[in-house]
Amino acid sequence: MFNLSDGVKKALILIPTEPLPASMRVALRRKYLARLEMAKADAANFLIIGHPKSGNTWLKVMISRLYQLRYDLPESRLINTDEFARKFPEIPRLAATNAYYSYEGEVGKLLAAGAPDNPLRHKPVMFLARNPIDIAVSWYHQFTKRQSRAKQELINHFIDHPIDRRSVQMWDFVRHSDIGLPFLIEYQNTWARNVRELERGMLVKYEELRAEPVPTLQKILDLMGENFSEEEVRAAVEWGSFDNLQKLETRGTFSQGGMKLVNADDPSTYKVRRGKVGGYREDFPPEQVAELEALVRANILPELGYCQDGAEA
Repeated sequence: MFNLSDGVKKALILIPTEPLPASMRVALRRKYLARLEMAKADAANFLIIGHPKSGNTWLKVMISRLYQLRYDLPESRLINTDEFARKFPEIPRLAATNAYYSYEGEVGKLLAAGAPDNPLRHKPVMFLARNPIDIAVSWYHQFTKRQSRAKQELINHFIDHPIDRRSVQMWDFVRHSDIGLPFLIEYQNTWARNVRELERGMLVKYEELRAEPVPTLQKILDLMGENFSEEEVRAAVEWGSFDNLQKLETRGTFSQGGMKLVNADDPSTYKVRRGKVGGYREDFPPEQVAELEALVRANILPELGYCQDGAEA
C-alpha cells in the first residue's frame, strides 16, 4: 500500500469531489476530512489547538526552523503534520487544528471537558490563546482574501448565516457574523476550560509568545519532550521574526499553503500581515473599540484576562 503524505491524502479528498453538487460535495468532504483529521491527531506526538489567526503558523514556523537547522532541511519547507517525520522518523509529528469548525470539530469532541477517556487526552496538548478582537480582525482578512474556497464553503455550511466574502465589511464580520467576536470569546473560554482537564494540557497566550519568545518557545518544546539549546531556540525565534518572515513571504520562499504568497501587490493578503498585539485599535474608531473591548471584558474568563483594567490587550 502506498505510504501517502497527509497533504496528498487531503488532495485526494478535495479534487475528486470538486465537480459534485455543493450539498453532496460538502457532506463527503466533511466525512472524509474528519477521518483524516482524526488519523493525523492519532499519529501526532504533539497537538496544537488554536483558532485561525492565533499565531499557530508562526509557532510552527519557529518549530520548523529548529529542525531545518538540525537536519539541514530547506527553509522553504515547513512542518505541518508529517512532512519532516516521513524523512526523519525521530522528528515529531504535529497536528494543528481549530478543533471546532466543521470536520476539525471531531478532534475537539475527544478533548472537550468531560469527554470519556481516550488516547488523545494523554498526549501533550497546547492551546494557543489570543485576544479575540485581534483574532477577529485578522480572521476577517484571512476569510475574505486568503481562505481556500473549499475551506470557506465548509465553514459557510457549518454556520447559520453564510458569509459572502466579496461584500462583507470588517465591522459586520467582527461584530455581527456567526464567527465574529461573541463566538470567538466563547471559543477562547471553551478551550481554556478544556485544556485544564487534560493530563498534559497547557495554555499559552500569543501575547506571551510575542513578549518573551525564547522562554515561551522553550516551555512549549519542554511540553513536546524535545531538547534544544537556548542558542538554537534564539536562532529559531530570530528567523521567525515579523520582518524576516514578511521578507521571506514576499520573496515567495514558502511552497506550502499556510505561508504561500497570494498577492505581492496587496499587503492585506499577506499571511504575515501585521502581527501586533492590540492592532485592532488601528482599525476602528474609539467608540467601536470601546464596544468591542467592553464585550470581551464582560465575558472572557479571568484566567485569559483580555481587555481587563491594566491589561495590554
